Amino acid sequence: MDSPLPLDCGRELKEVNIRYETAGTLNEDRSNAVLVTHALSGDAHVCGRHTPEDKKPGWWDEMIGPGRPVDTNKYFVICSNVIGGCSGSTGPQSIDPDTGKPYNMSFPVITVADMVRAQKRLVEHLGISKLLAVLGGSMGGMQVLQWAVDYPDAMECFIPIATASCFTPQNIAFDWVAREAIKADPNWNNGNYTPEASPDHGLAAARMLAHITYLSEESMGRKFGRALQNKSELDFAFNYDFAVESYLQYQGQRFVERFDANSYFYITRATDYFDLTAKTDGDLFKAVSNVKAAALVVAFSSDWLFPTEQSRKIVDALIRNGSEVSFCEIKSGYGHDAFLLEVDTLGRMIKDFLHYHQKGYSHE
Repeated sequence: MDSPLPLDCGRELKEVNIRYETAGTLNEDRSNAVLVTHALSGDAHVCGRHTPEDKKPGWWDEMIGPGRPVDTNKYFVICSNVIGGCSGSTGPQSIDPDTGKPYNMSFPVITVADMVRAQKRLVEHLGISKLLAVLGGSMGGMQVLQWAVDYPDAMECFIPIATASCFTPQNIAFDWVAREAIKADPNWNNGNYTPEASPDHGLAAARMLAHITYLSEESMGRKFGRALQNKSELDFAFNYDFAVESYLQYQGQRFVERFDANSYFYITRATDYFDLTAKTDGDLFKAVSNVKAAALVVAFSSDWLFPTEQSRKIVDALIRNGSEVSFCEIKSGYGHDAFLLEVDTLGRMIKDFLHYHQKGYSHE
């Protein structure tokens, strides 16, 4: 970005880089652009493989691509790494132009609105004045809601999935414990760690805690039960006795390989601060009073991190606002992760919703 990015904390980022990827082709009248926003641990690589040798495709590859629900033969898909992240966009690992050194914990505190402000500049840079849709789940859903509130004329429709209008005290508590786990790692050094001595154990513990919240009791029971890991009986030790313990350890180690501890601080704090009603004294109806786009709000029955009642509050406020709203609670045993796993059911809904609104938008 050529000009500084103002932030809600009162500071600004002088030099901002946004890592983004696109899929599909922007049509002649620029009416088929879909912005996909990612969750806490996501990045810009939403679909496809960079090379045939890649072990895994993008994080929502089953949803997005040729012939998929978000069909890149029809839509021009954009996904960017949020500011504060560690996958190419400006974040704590970036160089502070004032010091010539990494920001680390001197990076300014960011909000979801700041993330969206940066995305809006990216969309404008791509020459798109109005998006067909903005869609995303979890923290991505927060960004979707922020888009609808802050830029009501910038999209035809929006799809917030498995999300809420604000973080609950329980959500904030989980984030606090996760950050404390990182701070307790002797390598953290107030955020001034090095690649050779980074707080891997603390970050892995933070990820394990968070990952528990993404699952449901049903899904954990179905997947692991009380099965032992590579043994036939308890050995009364503190190693991996149970399969679920080994699974969490694996998830923690995989996360450390691709994520930065300081970014975890900043992104989780942004979700803690997220509250659409912060400027309306807790009144959600007033908060969404400027929303003009049509909405598809989706929740999942076993999601206890963002339970369905939180989605219903959003729907009720939008209905009172006179907005065009569709809502569905999808029955699923996967917990919060259902937005990544219930591709068939969720995909059909998104496919039909986008098709309907593209048909109307392209003939305006």
